[in-house]
Amino acid sequence: MNPAEIPILHVDMDAFYASVEVRDNPSLAGLPVCVGGPASGRGVVSAASYEARRFGIHSAMPTAVARRACPDMILLPPDFEKYTRVSAQVMDVFRSYTPLVEPLSLDEAFLDTTGCERLFGDSIEIGRAIKRDILRETGLVASVGVACSKFLAKLASELDKPDGFRVIRPDEIREVLDPLPISHLFGIGERTAKRFEALGIETISDLASMPRDKVVADFGASGAWVHDLAHGLDPRRVAPHRREKSHGMERTFAEDIADRDELRAFLLQFCEEVAFGLRDRGLRGRTITLKARSPDFKTVTRTRTLDYPTGIGARIYSVARELLEQVPPGPLRLVGVSVSNLEDVRAPLQRGLFGAGGDPGRTRSDWLATREKLERITPSLDKLRRRFGRGTVQPARLLGRAVKRAEPAPRMDPDPKP
Repeated sequence: MNPAEIPILHVDMDAFYASVEVRDNPSLAGLPVCVGGPASGRGVVSAASYEARRFGIHSAMPTAVARRACPDMILLPPDFEKYTRVSAQVMDVFRSYTPLVEPLSLDEAFLDTTGCERLFGDSIEIGRAIKRDILRETGLVASVGVACSKFLAKLASELDKPDGFRVIRPDEIREVLDPLPISHLFGIGERTAKRFEALGIETISDLASMPRDKVVADFGASGAWVHDLAHGLDPRRVAPHRREKSHGMERTFAEDIADRDELRAFLLQFCEEVAFGLRDRGLRGRTITLKARSPDFKTVTRTRTLDYPTGIGARIYSVARELLEQVPPGPLRLVGVSVSNLEDVRAPLQRGLFGAGGDPGRTRSDWLATREKLERITPSLDKLRRRFGRGTVQPARLLGRAVKRAEPAPRMDPDPKP
């Protein structure tokens, strides 16, 4: 085998947040440790140790449900400042071997080792060296996948967790893929998997044996994408400077909601979460989009572009609320909000000559004073959210309000093509 045929690495830290906490408090080793929000509120699990996972606990699970599954679990509040510092150490290890690093989150990244062989050896040697360096520099364990494409490298790292190291060579692709359920393919969620199963397609081998034009006819462009993946084909390149295009949040409600006050309460929560995510990434955006879906699955979107980019939840909500009023009355099964047209917060803010950022009835000086006040206090509030959970600080209008629980909306392509 020519090592140049498998230049892509996917490195994923094992149970990252929980592992950092156990590293810093060794007395927690071997115990079911979870990081997340409190079970008494609407907290969710952000990370679970492998001991906790034996009880069926996983990330994004409501903390109350996790507590019922494992009453003895140890729940710790997230410390994102600490996780970000450790993540920077891990990324430094990656970049010491190759400049072609594409971070996916704080705890995982794709690497392309092309051209690094003369300095550090082939991709397999580099992968093993990275595992050793991460353990030495951070005291943490990573799983590594090595393959010819991003999809296969990520799959390889997942198949051998925890503390894994897996290589998928070109002549092993069919052997590895064929027995796996189709849910291992990017872009196939629970609902799409059920559609395939209704056609008798349960494994990747089943999907690969289907005529491509049949899959495209039934599933459109996403069908072509997953059919290619079933054959191990993934043309995406490692993109070191990948730029996030939008950031948003949407939920499908357990029951349809017609009460506009209830919908506005959900919308306010979403806007605060989206804004926090933007600030956490060092971004702000100009274009706000509201998405609403009725019980008959008819989807409506409304969009507005601001004069000034923002990462403040109150500002995003003020626009999203007005966009909601443009949606015809009636019950909704899904509501979402997203912010696009993003820019780095360090970019100079170009101010308009007229108007007040799109707020009618307000002078420009009043609007700027309000915005600057919010921007001054927000970093302090974010520190509280990171230390004690995102529900620690919330708008006063949500206090004491019982809001129906919402379920995550299914997404067709969790790892979309660029």
